[in-house]
Amino acid sequence: MFFRFFIFPFGIAFSHVGSKPYLWGEKSKGMSKIPLTVIVLTFNEEKNIDACLGSISGWASEIIVVDSGSTDDTLILAKKYTENIYHHPFENYAAQRNWALQNVQISNEWIMNIDADHEVSPEFKTELSGHFENGIAENIKGFMASRKTIFLGRWIKHGGHFPVYHGVIFKKGFGYCEDKLYDQHFVIEGESLVLKGTIIDTITDTLANFTERHNKWSTLEAIDALSMTTQTGAGNTIKPNKNGNPMERHRYKRMRYYQSPIFWRSVLYFVYRYFIRMGFLDGKEGLVFHFLQGFWFRFLVDAKIYEAEYFAKKGK
Repeated sequence: MFFRFFIFPFGIAFSHVGSKPYLWGEKSKGMSKIPLTVIVLTFNEEKNIDACLGSISGWASEIIVVDSGSTDDTLILAKKYTENIYHHPFENYAAQRNWALQNVQISNEWIMNIDADHEVSPEFKTELSGHFENGIAENIKGFMASRKTIFLGRWIKHGGHFPVYHGVIFKKGFGYCEDKLYDQHFVIEGESLVLKGTIIDTITDTLANFTERHNKWSTLEAIDALSMTTQTGAGNTIKPNKNGNPMERHRYKRMRYYQSPIFWRSVLYFVYRYFIRMGFLDGKEGLVFHFLQGFWFRFLVDAKIYEAEYFAKKGK
């Protein structure tokens, strides 16, 4: 039973399609703009922002940038694509996302959230445009899509890393970012559709920056994991539910993962991911990625959980 829940710490959600007439907007660069507002958070993203905004310019009718104090050329580059630029101090990812949803002026009924180091693939744009053109049923409140990770120039498509679906688009008033320190998901309140098109996540960091960021994230993940196992997590996170909706089942499996024996779970997860799910087919780039992200990071999270519990006992 342990292995069953261990090997599936993350879940996938599906739903069905409907149709209803929907009004299209203006035309730009040979493509009809769809009535979609895209919100992008930035902080010193001059290396990525051109590719990100360039992938949605001429397709989405509104682009909004929320910056948290960039000191490089991020805002200069962003102004080539939009004048809708807001400034707000960064507390954490969830708080920044939710601040944007609650405080910026959004013109459209549909909202998309992407990171500044992500790009929208042509297939994604064509597919979503088709949904707007053919009509979206009233019961549909959002869309999910998978990220396509490019690491050291290679698409990481094995080891259970693809596809993994995230809520990326929702109707105004039917979505928010859950209040977690790390690995936050957008909650879609209602039925959602799954898109085949992907969001491209090209990791441009050096390995030094990659490991530095994951070291920071491992601390946040350890805090979240301890909150989960002690049932002290925030009230507006996705609740674990074995028989619930796809995201609730996803969180249930993650909870079971953290209830499994510490350290052993990270070792077995890597074995499962790299050998059973054939992560080795991703070549040398995949070996580096799966080892660092699928074993080293998970083991580091466990080590920090162990450290926190050790000092908690010592302080008693």
